[in-house]
Amino acid sequence: MSGRVVIVGAGMGGLASAVRLAAAGHDVTVVEKEEYVGGKARQIAVDGEAIDAGPTVFTLRDVFDDIFRAAGRRLDDYVSVRPAAILARHAWDGESQLNLHADPIRSEEAIGDFAGAAAVRGYRSFRREAARIYGILENSMLRAGKVSWPLPLMWRIGLWRMGDLIAIRPYESLWTVLGEHFADSRLRQLFARYATYCGSSPFATPATLMLISHVEAQGVWLIDGGMSALANALRQLAEEKGARFVLGERVERIEVTRGRASGVILANGERLAADAVIANADPAALGSGAFGADAAQAVPPMKPRNRSLSAMVWLAHARTSGFPLTRHSVFFSPDYPREFADIAAGAPPTDPSVYVCAQDRDASGRGECDTRERLQIIVNAPANGDTHSYANEERERCTLAMRRTLARCGLELEEPLPHALLTPNEFESFLPSTGGAIYGRASHGWAASFLRQGTRTRIPGLYCAGGSTHPGAGVPMAALSGRLAALQVAKDLASTRRFHPAVMPGGMSMRSATTEGTG
Repeated sequence: MSGRVVIVGAGMGGLASAVRLAAAGHDVTVVEKEEYVGGKARQIAVDGEAIDAGPTVFTLRDVFDDIFRAAGRRLDDYVSVRPAAILARHAWDGESQLNLHADPIRSEEAIGDFAGAAAVRGYRSFRREAARIYGILENSMLRAGKVSWPLPLMWRIGLWRMGDLIAIRPYESLWTVLGEHFADSRLRQLFARYATYCGSSPFATPATLMLISHVEAQGVWLIDGGMSALANALRQLAEEKGARFVLGERVERIEVTRGRASGVILANGERLAADAVIANADPAALGSGAFGADAAQAVPPMKPRNRSLSAMVWLAHARTSGFPLTRHSVFFSPDYPREFADIAAGAPPTDPSVYVCAQDRDASGRGECDTRERLQIIVNAPANGDTHSYANEERERCTLAMRRTLARCGLELEEPLPHALLTPNEFESFLPSTGGAIYGRASHGWAASFLRQGTRTRIPGLYCAGGSTHPGAGVPMAALSGRLAALQVAKDLASTRRFHPAVMPGGMSMRSATTEGTG
């Protein structure tokens, strides 16, 4: 049965929820404080050019195919999407370069040329293990509702499949297990980097996160117009199905009546009544009281020590020379443990690894780049944007460290560099109550996945969605969280209507005050 749903935030999770709920006939209103949709998938103008300032790697295309299919549409009718031939190009110095390809055979050949036959065997064994972990968890956890303890997960996987339960390796660190596959420290570092996709240290994350490399190996896709084009396509689709968008308006408070979410109050004083509210925001903001004292009871507060990484992000429109950039390129630090020790100590790394997204390069790495090109450059940093001020001197020092890494690997940027720099301070402003943590809760320790906020909250009628909610960070995972929220809302609304009729003979409509657990 249909109901009124207000979605707070138009990030990927909120947009995915909006499409599914509107397509199912619900009355959907999306409220977004910015003037655009997409959340972190935003663009910022530099030197007159719009540069993607958020996520750049698009994987698990099938997640979005499913969203459009649920609304009777096709993704390809809304955006131009094509596969990347090169997943990423990696460098350690001016001589050591390695491509990973969409074709795994080409990747094997490249690894063999780079590090020898033993490295190829290690890569094959690593791929098998990563694929097995993904296969075990894909439908039992990643695409299913959150479980709060290992035993329910064991039931989903099957208690009789003890080998699979052991195979996900939750009690060993990613860095340690990679040493079983790769004797070459460069390859160990390359595949350890996937921990940063969810804002975590490879020295503290469980080896379970090898599955991230398998996700990328299934295909990286390039979207004309960047990730914001995908967000705009989802908005268009949601509107076609009847959803309404209120942009440039901030939600002052999530209203709770008789123990249940009943609507939202905007900063301009307007009230939007709702049978269900989906908070497409970092749960840390919800728990800190950013949406009112009543709503703060919905989730546990986030402790700063549990935050994911933040970042220093340079958005540049610049000439480049030397290193042959592809769409995604990574330039590694010579001392990976020290890099993460610096971050753990509360400072950006002095000798950082650097990721560069060359947004004008095509699927093979070529592009019209004989003049200036649009670049997003990322260095990992601590999520201390609420306690530490990144003054101009420190910003310049970080910029010089970033340029040293690139120069060591052969990439030169024009000087002066036309750019804007986002630090943890800017991310804290954009993502309040997070310290600038971009990925929500860090995936450190065996229990991290069970501690991440789930779809349901402690307040009936109030739900969470987004990259900081189960199943985790990244564009497809945020969209999966939106799917889970939409399914739970629809199920709960149907149950409420069935057992608590909207109209009682001779009386007024009443809503259930039944409590729900966090899940």
